[in-house]
Amino acid sequence: MPPNLPAYLLLALFLAGTGASAARRHPPPGNATSAGDPVYLWPLPKSVTSGSETLTVDPDLSLDPQGPGGASPAVAEAFERYRGLVFAPWAHAARSGDGGYDVAKLTVVVASANETLALEVDESYTIYVAAAGGVNSIVGGATIEANTIYGAIRGLETFSQLCVFNYDTKNVEVRHAPWHIQDEPRFAFRGLLLDTSRHYLPVDVIKQVIDSMSFAKLNVLHWHIIDEQSFPLEVPSYPNLWKGSYSKWERYTVEDAHDIVNYAKKRGINVMAEIDVPGHAESWGNGYPKLWPSPNCTEPLDVSSNFTFEVISGILSDMRKIFPFGLFHLGGDEVYTGCWNVTPHVRQWLNEHNMTTKDAYKYFVLKAQELAIKLNWIPVNWEETFNSFKENLNPLTVVHNWLGPGVCPKVVAKGFRCIMSNQGVWYLDHLDVPWEDVYSGEPLAGISNKDQQKLVLGGEVCMWGETADTSDVLQTIWPRAAAAAERMWSQLEAISAQDLETTVLSRLHYFRCLLNHRGIAAAPVTNYYARRPPIGPGSCFVQ
Repeated sequence: MPPNLPAYLLLALFLAGTGASAARRHPPPGNATSAGDPVYLWPLPKSVTSGSETLTVDPDLSLDPQGPGGASPAVAEAFERYRGLVFAPWAHAARSGDGGYDVAKLTVVVASANETLALEVDESYTIYVAAAGGVNSIVGGATIEANTIYGAIRGLETFSQLCVFNYDTKNVEVRHAPWHIQDEPRFAFRGLLLDTSRHYLPVDVIKQVIDSMSFAKLNVLHWHIIDEQSFPLEVPSYPNLWKGSYSKWERYTVEDAHDIVNYAKKRGINVMAEIDVPGHAESWGNGYPKLWPSPNCTEPLDVSSNFTFEVISGILSDMRKIFPFGLFHLGGDEVYTGCWNVTPHVRQWLNEHNMTTKDAYKYFVLKAQELAIKLNWIPVNWEETFNSFKENLNPLTVVHNWLGPGVCPKVVAKGFRCIMSNQGVWYLDHLDVPWEDVYSGEPLAGISNKDQQKLVLGGEVCMWGETADTSDVLQTIWPRAAAAAERMWSQLEAISAQDLETTVLSRLHYFRCLLNHRGIAAAPVTNYYARRPPIGPGSCFVQ
């Protein structure tokens, strides 16, 4: 195999050798493969070369940390996690007596010991895997090189996907070695929104979502904690707010929130919290009724009351102690201001300030932005704020698209940054959107200017919770979220050159099965209505 072919050409050549039908029947990890069968990787790396050797991996694989960041506890913990995913619990007991394994240690070289996890953190990495002394070897064994610990964690995920179990020999193998992979993401922001207001999700379920995000190299959990239906989060400054939870058993303590943020950080995932104001906030008034304009007007929040902004300031101050990520989502969507006009004291305030309800909406959003910026947060707002008063938004604002296509081109043309979540393709609660349409979503669509392209931070798939709870949330997210994850990670030229029905579909089947093996309840891929169970017997590699 020529050494410098890009990944998509390698896959195409591999599949050409087996035929499209054989590609769809790609055997599960560990089944004997004929020469030329690819080891599938998801998301597709930037640059891949491989060979034709099969290497065995020692079940006692050891970590050799090098460089200033190699000895980081985060690297050691990630190595142990992935070793547990790659090897069966009994692998050590089945270790061969002669100890003759090709890969006995994994060297991880990390240039920086800085553990700060920020939006623009370097997630690039390089992997070398070769037999010691082999004619094609660059280095004997396996090596991951990265500038940061988070690049090393991404490299560990890819290395784990190279490792497959052979059921005949009961060895873990790396096939098609030697491997040389150079990889980095296309976008800095690759998000998943999780809604815990419409249905409460236990902490362990949120952690499962975080684990699964790391497998697909997503890096931002947008935690839509609160909405009009429930307020489940503890806020020490205003302790009655979580009286708006569904019940006392469907709440998150401050300690829970810290736990989730720390758990995510160890997997290279930022947590961006959201309080959606002034609309979507009816639940706030269960604890503090003064936040409602009146008992008959419970949404939006009372724009005329200083107490409203005191509470928002208190929430933000408490949340700043929990969420270190530089972006904070302030919502701002679907604000129906009609009841402000029919509430006497609010209408009087509007008249005194010579404001229309549209003016008051702008006033509210901008004041909330000021409170967040004072706490050193970059405000993120849904696109209605841009559509309504783009001239007045703080220049720091990140505009979050959701209503449809064509928004990010307008946003970046005005100099604002943008996140794409076009509901037509990236809203996971839209169950009739097939994986092919999710895969086609493109954050840079309609933006040709290179400087404006840089203002697109990336994108986000959204798991709204009206019809998703613990019973079905994972199979609603996966595998369709993986399609968007590859779109946001992999190089556009590589993924655009692939054929959806052969190279992409077969790899997505493979990744879905990998998720299942790792305990993630990913639904069948070829599913005309997302999260439906299979309609009959069959392998997870073809459903």
